[in-house]
Amino acid sequence: MNLKQELEKVRNNAYSPYYNITVGAILITKSGKKYTGCNIETITQGPGICAERVAFSKAISEKELDFDRIYIMGGPKDKDAINITPCGVCRQFLVEFCEPDFKIINYYDNTEKEYLLKDLLPESFSK
Repeated sequence: MNLKQELEKVRNNAYSPYYNITVGAILITKSGKKYTGCNIETITQGPGICAERVAFSKAISEKELDFDRIYIMGGPKDKDAINITPCGVCRQFLVEFCEPDFKIINYYDNTEKEYLLKDLLPESFSK
């Protein structure tokens, strides 16, 4: 299974009955281990969680703290992926656990668009 197929599979696991935006993420550690995540909505939206934080939470709960990059794919449910980036909450979450040069790679239209965390959130709160 190639990266696009893996991302599509994870994205299809999303629970998104309210906004109908589905997102899948594959987090890669520096040792090469993969952790997946999909967005999970709730009716009140606040308690929902984004795909990126699901993947990170799975890794962190297994004592993985050395991250290399994350791939994301998302867009309207049952439609092709679009160019997306992590939300503001996810960006600040990533700052807590990643270096400024952490790579965020969006996959859409058979294209990989790479961002660095420091460029997506240049004036973040820091440790």
